[in-house]
Amino acid sequence: MERPFVSFGQPETYDDNVRARRRGGRSRARALAAAACVVLGFGLIGGAVTGSWLTGESSAGVDARTEFASAGELWHSVPVDLLFPPTVQGDGAGPGGADRVWTRVAVAPDTGCANAFDPLLRKALAPAGCLRVLRATYTDATHSLVTTVGLLFTKADATAMASLKARFEKDGLDRRTDLMPRPYAVRNTAAAGFGADQRASWTVSVLTDAPVVVYAVSGFADGRTVTAPQPAEDAMKPGATTDPAQAGLGHDAQGLADRVERGFRKTVTSATEKPS
Repeated sequence: MERPFVSFGQPETYDDNVRARRRGGRSRARALAAAACVVLGFGLIGGAVTGSWLTGESSAGVDARTEFASAGELWHSVPVDLLFPPTVQGDGAGPGGADRVWTRVAVAPDTGCANAFDPLLRKALAPAGCLRVLRATYTDATHSLVTTVGLLFTKADATAMASLKARFEKDGLDRRTDLMPRPYAVRNTAAAGFGADQRASWTVSVLTDAPVVVYAVSGFADGRTVTAPQPAEDAMKPGATTDPAQAGLGHDAQGLADRVERGFRKTVTSATEKPS
């Protein structure tokens, strides 16, 4: 683009008549110069916007990609107490809006997916790839209920995570009893008898803004077998009369999963914030 040609007025003299004529000419010249600058400015701005649109780059896009990548690395760099706090407050998380308090009784060593999930659930999650699984088990204030909550860190990108979430929702994979997550039991704790047959309620949430799957599974601390486990979403419905619903196990599974997820997101945000 050629630079706009701008002519400047002649220097003013002290002759009043000449000054009036020069002033009018100079005003017109200034107006032309201003107009040219405006046109040039719009051209530059338009070019910058067009370039950004063509390359698909934006500050929001870059930040989202940075946060997604950072989230996938937190499993080996964040203290366990940040991911799974020793005590979790569940204000309004119980049946009827009652408060819940969960106390951590065990933390599993980080591991792969081989022993963390039943074969069918492992197969359903396989498209995202398994990087690491972190788990912890909690008990409620009465020590009568136990819940294992976990974070599966995958190898997937944002597109693959979105695809996995869509498949879980479309096929109802988060509601199938043969796809319940495994609990994590430890001797000499309230969860000592928390095995596969004790699973009562569960939730599985595939995130799309992080390469992570958040899940939780709950049961009775006395080791009783549950013959009709129920997804947390159903067990939390008003009027539900199943054993998991009546005991509030759906609320425990969903409440703990939600709060661990919130804490994880907060940790991701803190890790990616730029100093002011």
